[in-house]
Amino acid sequence: MNQFRKQIKVRSGCLLLAVSLSVFSNAQAQKMGVGAKVPKGAMVYFDGSRRMLDEKWTYWEGPRLAATLPIKWIVEKGPDGKEMVLNSNDPTAAGGLYGSADIVTKQAFRDFRAHVEFFISKPGGNSGVYMQNRYEIQVLDGDTTTHGMAAFINETPSPYKVYKGVGQWNSYDITFRAARFKDGKLTEKAMATLYFNGQKVHKNHSLSQVWGGPISGIDGGNNGGKGITDTPGGLKLQAEGHDVLYRNVWIKELDLKSANTDF
Repeated sequence: MNQFRKQIKVRSGCLLLAVSLSVFSNAQAQKMGVGAKVPKGAMVYFDGSRRMLDEKWTYWEGPRLAATLPIKWIVEKGPDGKEMVLNSNDPTAAGGLYGSADIVTKQAFRDFRAHVEFFISKPGGNSGVYMQNRYEIQVLDGDTTTHGMAAFINETPSPYKVYKGVGQWNSYDITFRAARFKDGKLTEKAMATLYFNGQKVHKNHSLSQVWGGPISGIDGGNNGGKGITDTPGGLKLQAEGHDVLYRNVWIKELDLKSANTDF
């Protein structure tokens, strides 16, 4: 009888542990990945409304800007026919003219945690998410190179196997630490960690430069993109003339004292 009671206790304990782990996993899943909930202290930057698009975003005034306000990105019904999403296919950027109609948050940031969800409608769909309007996380269907999906562009491999593919929602969860300066001189490069669809794919990557020249982002024209300044920048989304949709964009400002973005 005592042995039977012990077995019952062990089984009950295992069941309780399994339930606890399941609850923990669900809680963790809600913090990142597709459908991640907005954490305390974060600000929503796109909630599916035209009002928020106009209130919190503007065109980036780079050297190739050709679009004029109001923003021509369309707020439309998403693939499920219910929720409202943002389509990056600005007609000004037709043919892949990035920098001509990119949108950026009106608020500029140094350190932050950000969440962005995107949906590529057709094969070859192309866009991009820019941290601090400098450093691009690529959004590009079909490219598995260092210039491809979820790469810190030209600096890290593409974790393409984590990509859910065309016609599916994908997510980026980012922690970014801005470059540090002393007496006007760069002392620490910018750093970022990226979770792609809830999986950690890049950890504490030191970002070397702005790629793509002056039409790509802030400081892109300074010393071949290596002349980073201490100017804060917004979160930028790239228009490339493709039907790439966005939703559930939120940002939480941080103050990261040490050079560590792992989370």
